[in-house]
Amino acid sequence: MASMNNLTTLIKRLEAATSRLEDMVPTMTDQSAVSNGVASLPESGLTAPGADARGGAASPSQQTLAPLPPAIDDFDALINGDVKTFVNMSEEIGGLVAEQSAAVLRAFAAERKFLIVTTKAKKPDIQSPVYMEVLKDLQATMGVVNDIREANRASPLFKHLSTVSEGINVLIWVANENKPAETITEMLSSAQFWGNRVIQDYKEKDQVHVQWVQTFYRIFKSLSAYVRQHYLTGLTWNPNGIDPLQATEDVNAGPSTARSPTPQSSANGPPPPPPLPKFDNAPPPPPMPPNGVSTSKNPTDMGAVFDEISRGEAVTSKLRKVEPSSQTHKNPSLRASSAVPSGPARSDSQNSLSSRGGGKSPLPGKKPESMRTKKPPKKELEGNKWLIENFDGNPPEGMIEINASISHSILISRCTKTTIRVIGKANAISLDNCTQLSLVIDSLVSAVDVIKSPRFEMQVLGTLPTIMLDQVDGAALYLGRESLGTEVFTSKCTGVNVNLPGRGDDDDYVERALPEQIKSVVRDGVVVSEIVEHAG
Repeated sequence: MASMNNLTTLIKRLEAATSRLEDMVPTMTDQSAVSNGVASLPESGLTAPGADARGGAASPSQQTLAPLPPAIDDFDALINGDVKTFVNMSEEIGGLVAEQSAAVLRAFAAERKFLIVTTKAKKPDIQSPVYMEVLKDLQATMGVVNDIREANRASPLFKHLSTVSEGINVLIWVANENKPAETITEMLSSAQFWGNRVIQDYKEKDQVHVQWVQTFYRIFKSLSAYVRQHYLTGLTWNPNGIDPLQATEDVNAGPSTARSPTPQSSANGPPPPPPLPKFDNAPPPPPMPPNGVSTSKNPTDMGAVFDEISRGEAVTSKLRKVEPSSQTHKNPSLRASSAVPSGPARSDSQNSLSSRGGGKSPLPGKKPESMRTKKPPKKELEGNKWLIENFDGNPPEGMIEINASISHSILISRCTKTTIRVIGKANAISLDNCTQLSLVIDSLVSAVDVIKSPRFEMQVLGTLPTIMLDQVDGAALYLGRESLGTEVFTSKCTGVNVNLPGRGDDDDYVERALPEQIKSVVRDGVVVSEIVEHAG
């Protein structure tokens, strides 16, 4: 009698397990096909809407999803192709390189979500908080890639980490509204600064590292071809779409929040299994084989990668926060040594993030102006300092005029296509990050200091002791008869021309170019620098 009860109990448990498996069958899909952030059904399994394969009504889980736009399909191919190959190569090197490559894959996944949002939503104002909110996930994942580099400056693989950290900025091509492919070319140059060093170091020692760099470069070439094919003149949005924030929520939530009903187990049956982790609300993968051993031979299976991506903020939970006392930019005394003071004991998992060491990284990729929050124009006198900021073009009343005195200094920053007239004799003028700015001054006590301001023009009506130009690409300086004794200092500048007055009052200005090429030779143990002269 006891054996009959045991047999009955076993049959009930088998029925419950069979019922659960039957409910899971409609959701099993080909993991290589992805639609709107979730896996889509294979073509062989497509049925008419509203009906299942036997002609009955289809459950919500059996409804087929709309096909993806060609641009998203091609982006998936790029991820599953060159990006996945790069991740696999990084796994061969292991350590921090593998950890950073996983962050790269998460960044591409975040950009994929953003591209899906553009197919569903209207274009927001580039300067609005809505646009920045839509880009938030992409910026956060790109930041994680850079954080791994910054936290491991003493690592022997620092050049590898810098190559990827500089190159990940390629994903901001979406913010270039005119020629996004040019952004990709610029970021490739930044990545090559470090990547070519890796090739130089390992070409005679380990070809795996050389192939790793070349694999990373291939991502840029494929992404450039992809952008030229689908977004040659900039990112396109849906003019008849929905609100961008709503579209972002829909993409993050998936096409449907409904779930198949969970079968009720019998009183003596096992409890229902816990929910499986999902990437982008994808259906759960097929159950593991009965012996518990996976049949996959590839340790970097995309399913495992997507599971890693779905961890979200937990990925960075073990990163060590650098205290202010250990930050070299806040403690000049630390720059003289190659290591910072040791901190409290850390766990083995935290030891993967080594302390900051010596060395200085190049400047990060320039953030496009379209991604900056536009600030209102400002013209104010604070104490003895004039502040002129954020002018885009001249105001309605014409050029900007400043009535300065001998104690006033003038700071001009982030102005574009603006003309400024300084009336009177001021103390000093400083320009920073301005484009196509024109400056007309009477006289100065000290100097005009110009930094990172391309296509700059200035006319001096009175006297000016010194002009200092740093990283200026294209400048025209017009000196008066009273300012012919002006000293001009240039650093990293190109295309700088000085216009001198003619012999007579009615004569035209005479243009003279400042030298850009310097030849240095050693003579009698001394380095001598000379201007390169071109004959002809």
